[in-house]
Amino acid sequence: MMSVTPIPALSDNYIWLLRQDTSQNVCVVDPGEADPVIELLERESLTLDTILITHHHHDHTGGLAKLIKRYSPHVIGPANPSIEGIDQRVGDGDTVRVMGRVFEVMATPGHTLDHISFYAPGIPGLLFCGDTLFCAGCGRLFEGSPEQMFTSLNRLAELSSDTLVFAAHEYTQANLDFAKAADPENDDVTYALNECEKARALDRPTLPSTIGRELKINPYLRVGTQSVRNAAGTQGANDHDLATFTTLREWKNRF
Repeated sequence: MMSVTPIPALSDNYIWLLRQDTSQNVCVVDPGEADPVIELLERESLTLDTILITHHHHDHTGGLAKLIKRYSPHVIGPANPSIEGIDQRVGDGDTVRVMGRVFEVMATPGHTLDHISFYAPGIPGLLFCGDTLFCAGCGRLFEGSPEQMFTSLNRLAELSSDTLVFAAHEYTQANLDFAKAADPENDDVTYALNECEKARALDRPTLPSTIGRELKINPYLRVGTQSVRNAAGTQGANDHDLATFTTLREWKNRF
């Protein structure tokens, strides 16, 4: 059975550590810095076997060089030559075996053009989606178009409802604050925000979420509902789902 452990890094990142049963070999996802990973590995006498990279931003790759030098792991990531140190460059539809489990590679552009997500089907499924899907939110559009991000999110939303969503940042509270404005009639958002505030007061992660939960609280996955569409209409275009999504994402940028 695979366990997934968050390693807090930088100001609000999570580096996810994957471990199969009691094996000492582990995998980490998106190491934005090396030292927190090294500290855990040394404390637990673990061996870094594999690294997964979702996209090229420094807060997801900043620890890569130091970890490669120290442990020589197998590094799997997008086909972006600007990311140094990748051994296996993968794209949409590829599969990789990590810690005894098969992961499907999904192209999820929008935040960046090279963004990929790693999905392991199962009960439950495991989704490592970087900066595409957050709890109650989605990533900024630094390189991709609203249409690309909207397509990526809808693709992830089609995964099994019990799929665990391991996003890369602790943005939940800010996202839910926005969701209250963007989906004001949604009682699930109010409940989620209360639970989030309790968790953060105890310095506990609010992740993982699930696809089923996101379908209830994430306004970017709820653009077809009247509550979200009405709220978006106070800020910009809302005449179809993509227009509503575009308005929401631009609204969040200045919220």
